[in-house]
Amino acid sequence: MASATDLVVGVDGSEPALTAVRWAARAAATRCRGLRLVHATEELPVAYPHAGGNFDELYELVGARGQRLLDAARAAVAEVAPDLTPEVVLRPEQPAEGLIAESASAAMIVLGTPGLSTAARVLLGSASLALAAHAECPVALIRPHIAEDEAPTEGPVVVGVDGTPASEDAIAVAFDEASWRGAPLVAVHAWHDTFLAGVFEEGRRTMDGDAIEQSANELLDERLGGWQERYPDVRVERLVQRGRPAQALLDLADRAQLLVVGSRGRSGLAALALGSTSQAMMSYALCPVVVARGGTHPAAE
Repeated sequence: MASATDLVVGVDGSEPALTAVRWAARAAATRCRGLRLVHATEELPVAYPHAGGNFDELYELVGARGQRLLDAARAAVAEVAPDLTPEVVLRPEQPAEGLIAESASAAMIVLGTPGLSTAARVLLGSASLALAAHAECPVALIRPHIAEDEAPTEGPVVVGVDGTPASEDAIAVAFDEASWRGAPLVAVHAWHDTFLAGVFEEGRRTMDGDAIEQSANELLDERLGGWQERYPDVRVERLVQRGRPAQALLDLADRAQLLVVGSRGRSGLAALALGSTSQAMMSYALCPVVVARGGTHPAAE
């Protein structure tokens, strides 16, 4: 099982997964963390009676294939972090189940996501969605910019702030990432009044947009204050926008090296689904996305 400081990468033999491996290897080497490469072989069907040696042979073939994929991932680590010795693990279970189990003791789960074709930007895959919704640690989804092979290493870290406990987790992860990367942090709070405007109109009342914007600025100042004291090396830009949060964050992702969002919650119905903003970032952002989960973060270690 991973240690509390390990980065865990899901390995499936795809190019996006190898991009994620290299991204995680650079981060682990820089931060003196362990790196754990995990391939889940998926559960094979229950053996039929009298299947005998054929089924045993199938298990061996599946295991051998998984080991080859892990060897390729280990070679990708050596390309970017030759002094790093990753641990390699084969898990005989579904990828989502195996990685969720790993998340219980990991610092972060790292997954590769497809490129920016129309289908890839919509169909993330069950493992990515399951991890983002149920992991017990932050989940990083790594995608390069258009026409590039590797994830960006320049630009700010961007974090969405809405005042909920989930966004507090996101703020913690974002400050820690910005500090390690030597990058500025852009903290965004977006508010939209389409729904409220209709309610006020029905009640024949006027909504004070200036007052709402002032409250939004105060909320952002309050949420960031303690973290700025803890990370004096991080230059912070506050941004309050009128509009839908997803669109505001997507616009900023074009020039960011990392985007951090919170999950909807940690228990009960809230934990069963991601918020619409998180899902939009996972599907459409033009940079790596970290979904902060679990109520723990590197800054708390």
